[in-house]
Amino acid sequence: MARIRGDNHAFGWAGLESRWTHGDKDGIGTAYSAASRIWFTVWNGIVTEVYYPTVIRQRDVFGGVMSSFQLQRLGMLMEPQPGNAHEVEGVFNPAAARGPDGELYIFPRLVGRGNYSRIGIARVQFNEAGDPSGVERLGIALEPEADYELRPGGGGGCEDPRITFVEPLQRYLMTYTAFSSRGPRIARAMSQDLFHWQRLGLSTFAPYQGINSSDVDDKDACVFPVAIPNPSGVPELAILHRPLYPGTRPEEIACCATPHEVDIDRESIWISYRPLSLEARGPGNLDQFSHHRLATPVSPWERLKIGCGTPPVLTRHGWLIVYHGVGEIEGKNIEDPSVDDKGKDGHQLCYSAGVMVLSKEHPQVIRYRSAEPVLTPTLPQDRHGTGAHVVFPTGIDRRDDLGLPNRFDVYYGMGDYRIGVARLDVPDTLSPEP
Repeated sequence: MARIRGDNHAFGWAGLESRWTHGDKDGIGTAYSAASRIWFTVWNGIVTEVYYPTVIRQRDVFGGVMSSFQLQRLGMLMEPQPGNAHEVEGVFNPAAARGPDGELYIFPRLVGRGNYSRIGIARVQFNEAGDPSGVERLGIALEPEADYELRPGGGGGCEDPRITFVEPLQRYLMTYTAFSSRGPRIARAMSQDLFHWQRLGLSTFAPYQGINSSDVDDKDACVFPVAIPNPSGVPELAILHRPLYPGTRPEEIACCATPHEVDIDRESIWISYRPLSLEARGPGNLDQFSHHRLATPVSPWERLKIGCGTPPVLTRHGWLIVYHGVGEIEGKNIEDPSVDDKGKDGHQLCYSAGVMVLSKEHPQVIRYRSAEPVLTPTLPQDRHGTGAHVVFPTGIDRRDDLGLPNRFDVYYGMGDYRIGVARLDVPDTLSPEP
């Protein structure tokens, strides 16, 4: 191949002298362009074969090819405050939303002694570069009060919130996990200003394959900001969630002695619909969401479970969500292989993050899904906490305040104990995953 000159043009370019040598050459070449996907081989001076290959990219710590979407860590944002009884067992998994004042607020899960969870509120502080750098704690947004949030003996939980400003309602809608003696269920609350919240009760879902959905644990819920056409084309409120059908918990699957085959009817992120309204409509089918399967585990890093992470945000490519997937690691510390990180049952779960893009017009259609995680638990803060080897995305903020509508800050739990933030820049095009 001709040597490239310093001005980025080969010999023989217009205005440049040609340079000739003998043609008895073997080799491989490509066009002088980072965007080129064409490679060719040369034998005895003759082009013999032309290829359109998938170029192998940088590999992550698990040995897989990294996604074209990448999260750039910006640092740890929040950790338990010494002496604060509400945070003694962790502060993590926050919702994120811009208030009417334009300020960014996060709503972390605050865990007191005995896994008693509240939802706090804090104002995010930014440095001169515009990066999140700290928080100002402002108090409690929700704490267990309703019967579906309380457990016998004084326990209870309001956990893992997500918040979306729903444009047709002109309200903020919070979805969170209510933890009572029945187990985890999806609850909703509504606000006009992010500081005063009205509970809307538990979300209920239509029966599926003869199973009463009210008896099924459910988590990881978030809603779309606009009305979404249901399968019949009628605009409705759409929610993403992850029912935990019996036998589908990561701990149960990891312990299986035989190879696990995914049950696509039960181990999925679901998209469900119901008519838009400001309040629950009371008992009966009118208040029930209709069920539709969206995505199931497909890659090794997420083989045990997937769940929704950040609320859907509209990008140039469609609805973007950063979701979590659960896999297993070999029981060895990622940074120090001499350390055994196996759990009591010999299985070490690993929570990582991936990206999914749904069609703008038909969100039941997945346009893109990262084959490998965009964020993995490699830092000590991810690997050591209430939960080991966990990154858990729950909040997202579009940086319109910087004039960068294709840039997002993603807020996530680190080791079920702290909060980190990472940056995601949406690429110009959606590259096919290998």
